Amino acid sequence: MYRWETTRAALAQRVLAIVRSDSYDHATATADTLLSAGITSLEISLTTPFALEAVTTLIREVGDDAVIGAGTVLDGASARMAVDAGARFLVSPSLDPEVIRTGHRYGLPVFPGISTPTEAVRAMELGADALKLFPAAAFGPRWIKDVRAALPQAAFVPTGGVTVADAPDWIAAGAVACGMGSALSEGDRDTVAKRASELLARLADAGPPLEDAGPERY
Repeated sequence: MYRWETTRAALAQRVLAIVRSDSYDHATATADTLLSAGITSLEISLTTPFALEAVTTLIREVGDDAVIGAGTVLDGASARMAVDAGARFLVSPSLDPEVIRTGHRYGLPVFPGISTPTEAVRAMELGADALKLFPAAAFGPRWIKDVRAALPQAAFVPTGGVTVADAPDWIAAGAVACGMGSALSEGDRDTVAKRASELLARLADAGPPLEDAGPERY
């Protein structure tokens, strides 16, 4: 896939599920629960023990049925290891040019972390495929609306403190997707499946489909 195709696929449901755990087994079990619930895009945080092995395992198991990426990618070395593990995209809580360069060198989209308009512009200048607003809870949906008035080309993915209740508000404010961790994955399979189904329906109603948003939005 081209980078823009992977980006579109990763953000198509308007939710990017984040798996961060204290063990490989728990991470893969959480990922399996999310995938079974109908989530088609998730990132495995590199803070998880044996995270890259989890990425490789999940990609082997799901094939093209889901888009699996690596999160908390802090530097070029980690980015290259994620590439070698088979990650389809890279996400970072910070803005590191080498992460973007490494991802792009091997055809992967990169969603770096930003928290100011200046960082957003810098990230776009470096070629970021989407912008992870982090931590989103410190700002609120109005931030997206206000900043996009000046930067309508910015594709924001608020992450960090986004809840099932307020995720549609972020989309309505102009975000292309929301990053969500435990707020989405807590509970047994039935609970997660019901929550995911309701969330996906609400997110779809909160804004236009990505294919209608213009090429600058993905």
